Amino acid sequence: MARREDIALTSRLSPFQRIYLLLIAGFIVGPFLPLIIQSLAFRWAWPDLMPGTWWMQQRGKSAIPLAWDYVLSPYSHIWEAAINTVAIGTTVTAICLVICLPAARVLARERFRGKGAFEFFLSLPLIVPEAAIGMALLMIFIRLGLAGSFFGIVIAHLIPTIPYMVRMLTAVYQGLGKDFEEQAMILGARPMQILFRVTLPMLLPGVVAGALFTFLVSTNIFLLTFFLGQGKIITLPTLLFAKISGGTLDASAAGITLVVTLPGIVLLLITERFIKEEAFGKGFGN
Repeated sequence: MARREDIALTSRLSPFQRIYLLLIAGFIVGPFLPLIIQSLAFRWAWPDLMPGTWWMQQRGKSAIPLAWDYVLSPYSHIWEAAINTVAIGTTVTAICLVICLPAARVLARERFRGKGAFEFFLSLPLIVPEAAIGMALLMIFIRLGLAGSFFGIVIAHLIPTIPYMVRMLTAVYQGLGKDFEEQAMILGARPMQILFRVTLPMLLPGVVAGALFTFLVSTNIFLLTFFLGQGKIITLPTLLFAKISGGTLDASAAGITLVVTLPGIVLLLITERFIKEEAFGKGFGN
């Protein structure tokens, strides 16, 4: 039925609307096409529209790994960077959930003196330049011995991700209301039963949305990781910066750039499956 509705909607589009949508899609997808071509090229000189020599043509002639052979080899450190990126993002997301779920409940349902000031200061990490936060944290972390450590990077990533998570979960709590919890309480449910059998199942789509967004933000943080990692903690953004810092974009740098975009694409596919308007209304059980 949904497929038929999509076909019917497409048939009602005018030629101008189709061209307009194609232009928008080209504007979004277009920048990735040169990256894909560059990642498969060995020599691509200006003003040639296409590479003069492809990577596959030189693959058997070179003594060193080229293009994707280099990207997927241990020499590029792509696997180390990917593991660190996923580990940091997962840890940050888990800690954010533990911190932000109670905070979001209080902000959504309670009134207290200084609430507006608290919400304002909570937004400061989104306003203050990331470089300023990184420099301030670096001076503190050096004295505490946290600079260049995994735990130090996790703490640094919590600063810009907590405001996002709190805001998303607060909105979910405000949309949920208290009616279901009060009905469960009237029926004799204990607080823990209400939490795990009523509140959390209804919050689950919003929690998953906040977790995915927090993970994506963490995996794309560069400056804080660069300042506080001190070259000891390699992530995909810092690896990419080190590769293109000389101002050149060769095949291996293009390949690493495409790899860096993978977390966002994977999360987009997940959100298309789970985080939809129907999911917030019906939950994951339907």
